[in-house]
Amino acid sequence: MSAYDPDLRRETPLLEKLRQIIQRDGVISISEYMDYCLQDLDFGYYRSKTALGASGDFITAPDISQLFGELIGLWAVVVWKQMGEPPQFNLVELGAGRGTLLKDALRAARLVPQFLSAAHVHVVEVNPILRHHQEEALGGFNDFVAAMQWHDEASEVSAAALGDQPTILIANEFLDTFPPEQYLRKDGGWLRRGVTLSADNTLAFTAYGDSFNSTEPIANRMLDSLYPNAQDGDIVERTPFAYIPCDILDHTTCAALFIDYGHTEPTVGDTLQAVREHRHEHPLTSPGEADLTVQVDFSHFASDVRQRNPDLTVDGPITQAEFLGRLGIVERASMLMGKNPSHASAIETAVARLITPQGMGTRFKAIGVRSKTLPPLPAFE
Repeated sequence: MSAYDPDLRRETPLLEKLRQIIQRDGVISISEYMDYCLQDLDFGYYRSKTALGASGDFITAPDISQLFGELIGLWAVVVWKQMGEPPQFNLVELGAGRGTLLKDALRAARLVPQFLSAAHVHVVEVNPILRHHQEEALGGFNDFVAAMQWHDEASEVSAAALGDQPTILIANEFLDTFPPEQYLRKDGGWLRRGVTLSADNTLAFTAYGDSFNSTEPIANRMLDSLYPNAQDGDIVERTPFAYIPCDILDHTTCAALFIDYGHTEPTVGDTLQAVREHRHEHPLTSPGEADLTVQVDFSHFASDVRQRNPDLTVDGPITQAEFLGRLGIVERASMLMGKNPSHASAIETAVARLITPQGMGTRFKAIGVRSKTLPPLPAFE
């Protein structure tokens, strides 16, 4: 985490709102703080910021290379074939950014016209600015797909919206936006971690609750079992994934792909981070005007999915390098470089950023969720 430099603290509109909430209600949890920063109806980051791209705050894999979205498009085609090539199916993307991934995916899928003509595309995007970019990026596919529809929230993509058609879901850098609860190890117990006001009326982290296990004995026992080697002062995170878009996956035959950065086992450490204008800053510096994310605990996500619906099974996680490598990114990059020799160096650099350990290759993971009636998903075999 970046240092909390008092000279960099910014008076944002959300900061004043948070002051009033804390003065009225007391400490707010880390989960509540992150939710306010990202989703507040008036000042939340995702409600008003463009975020993505060179002019935004960060760049994601689809912006780095077109091959990322193209391979996911071909992955979806193979999944559709595993489903028996249904004449109608849902293709859902959660948090589509500028629409780059889906545009590249649909362009690659034009190799199989029947796939596109069967696809009812559902795009979930809360940000009206990004939705405008998506509509521009995807407008050229209206004549190729069966239908294209936008939704403000994942909850809107319900069984009523999807009908009884099979569903393929894609979510890149989506899970890391779900707010976790943080806990601090102290005196053999666990305190909740939250945000309060310091003596000079600025935001500050604090620990609160009962470290002697009397108020939350079940949570404390669970944390003890998950983090047996935690020492006093250690911070751990637990994200409630149970309400993630399992409603989308519950109703019929489904397959989903989630790609994000994180770890495969419960890990001690505070992973809350803020990014603004391509630079990391302390998470309390610019509430509402910086992107907040946490690393994903993929083992926790997999456990919550299985608990939620025993008819679903989980493939992976595997590293992004393994996922893209098994889909043939190196071979496709070589072909693209051969056709565009003047851009060969840029293509090679972009692919390296996606698959090398120094880039995103091992920090990012891919995990698949599918109906048990389906075979293992492509790249997860």
